[in-house]
Formats: sequence, C-alpha cells, structure tokens
Amino acid sequence: MIDKPDQVSKLDPSLRAKLLKELDSPWRGLRRGLWIAFAGSSGIGLFVMLARSISGYQVSLSDLGIQITALSFFVFLLFIDRQRSKKY
Repeated sequence: MIDKPDQVSKLDPSLRAKLLKELDSPWRGLRRGLWIAFAGSSGIGLFVMLARSISGYQVSLSDLGIQITALSFFVFLLFIDRQRSKKY
C-alpha cells in the first residue's frame, strides 16, 4: 500500500483505471455471460415449446409460463447489470 500521498504509483494510468473499475463491480463479465447464457437457454426452450404447440403437440401452459418468466427475468437482470455499468 502507499503510505504517503505524494508517492507516485508505478502502474500505468490506464491499467490503474481499469483495476479501479473492476474493484467497483467485480465479476461483471462473468455475470453478463451467465445472464446471456441463461436467457439464451430459456429463449431456445420457449422457441421449442412454441414450435411444438404450432405443430399440434400439447404443451402445458405452466411450462410455457415458466419459460416466459425465465426469459424475461434473465433479460431484466442483463438490462439492470448493463445500466449499472454505464454509471461507472
């Protein structure tokens, strides 16, 4: 740690800024990747259920509701995480 405020940091200023940004919101990249993966999974599930329903198979309305809720929830989390990162 720096004991005196007049000591100069030996880090590159851009690296220092990047590290400070990461300190404010750790694991942001991993979180975004998970939200995108989960939203994609629920989107594919919803697409398959809708395709099966259109082709004549009977699809449970509760299963369809779960897929719609999951998709909207993960898109919402991705949107909130994106809004939070714009502040910094």
